[in-house]
Amino acid sequence: MKSQGIKSKKTVDLTCGNVWKVLLLYSLPLLGSAMVQQAYSLVDLLVVGNFAQNGQIALTAVGEATTMINILLAFAFGAEGGCSVIVAKYFGAKNNLKVKETINTSIITFSVMCAVVMALGFGLAKPSMYLLDVTDQAVMGDSLTYLYIYTGSMPFVFLYNIGCGISSALGDSKTPFLFLVFSSVVNVGLDFLFVCVLYMGVAGAAWATFISQALSCVLTVAVLINKLKYIRCEEKPKLFNKSISKDLLFTSIPVILQQSFVSVGNFFVQKRINMISMDAAAGFTTGFKLVQIANVGVGHMNGGWANYCSQNKAAGEYKRIRQGYIAMLSYAMTVSLIFLILCEIIPYQLTMLFISPESITEEAINCSMLFMRIVAAFLPAVCVKIISDGAVRGCGGNLGFTISTFTDLGLRVAFVYILVGVGMGFSGVCWAWAIGWSISMCIAIAFYIFIPCLRKKKERNTAII
Repeated sequence: MKSQGIKSKKTVDLTCGNVWKVLLLYSLPLLGSAMVQQAYSLVDLLVVGNFAQNGQIALTAVGEATTMINILLAFAFGAEGGCSVIVAKYFGAKNNLKVKETINTSIITFSVMCAVVMALGFGLAKPSMYLLDVTDQAVMGDSLTYLYIYTGSMPFVFLYNIGCGISSALGDSKTPFLFLVFSSVVNVGLDFLFVCVLYMGVAGAAWATFISQALSCVLTVAVLINKLKYIRCEEKPKLFNKSISKDLLFTSIPVILQQSFVSVGNFFVQKRINMISMDAAAGFTTGFKLVQIANVGVGHMNGGWANYCSQNKAAGEYKRIRQGYIAMLSYAMTVSLIFLILCEIIPYQLTMLFISPESITEEAINCSMLFMRIVAAFLPAVCVKIISDGAVRGCGGNLGFTISTFTDLGLRVAFVYILVGVGMGFSGVCWAWAIGWSISMCIAIAFYIFIPCLRKKKERNTAII
């Protein structure tokens, strides 16, 4: 028997209402969450770059550690993406029993995954620094300190992302955002306390992030538990559903592969940049982080967009997906263009936000500015790719999503080594990004065009999924 509908303001049905308004109100908190989440790492860079004993060494150390951390975070993002799409599918089909079983199964499945990820993080920390060709012992020491502390925070990171994914799938993107804002304020305060007052350096920045992530996790999970009281079903949900666990892994693995392979690709890119010079590495850390803010913002909006597509596909509202694609692309493109303009007009000022002039070399500044000016010009291309990928993933087309992402990654890594190898230097790194984004955009659009359900008319789904 099909479970009764969820009748509460605690959740939002994305299968009805004005498409443009629904997506705007749903996406804005997700964008805000992305911006605040990026503030964690940006504040770390700002504080250690300006107030640590040696700003450029500290800045480079955080950048090197982040290369490895991003690989670990790929699994947390995959967990969020997997559970959000599956929960959204059952929520769109009004199957409350499966919604609850998916939530229970998600927590168990991804807790095991978290334990494995932590073991890998601690075990591979030092070998990863050697693989990156980090030869400066001061940079090595600070990088390992930051990496070890951050790895210890992974249970909070996983639970927070799972909680956000579930809340987003149920139509509530505001609550996780508000808690993230709160924890971000705490993070800023602790950064200044630990680094500027207690002189803890890179370790202080890492502990500030640890504590802040723990707070956001506890608050998000507490509210989610309360939200689940409003999801009623006639049968008692299973604590663990093997079939749903397989679906979760099947849905999350493409996201994990995408995120991890991108991070692994960036790992080898970072290794090649380290071979150019440590000044180039410092410049890349700043320039990449600033450009990446736009992609992370669009990426978080895209997570909500995938949930929207999943709900509407389950409800047979195919026309709403087609309409939503134009709306979502318009909103995301606005974000990309804002960052494009900023990176083109004031790259020097953006770079100097994160480090004092006396702590950074002219070569590092020039590398940061060059990366922003070249790569930011192609932000609209990667924006189209991301939104097209979201529609494909939300409609169950994991293969197309995976192919477009791996094409982007493979081309970027290959062209970094090719272009730097033929004498283009750091500019070759920048143009490799542009080539990868442009080609993968075309592939993503092609897969979007051929999504089967987008060629169907409205077909209200009344079956139990």
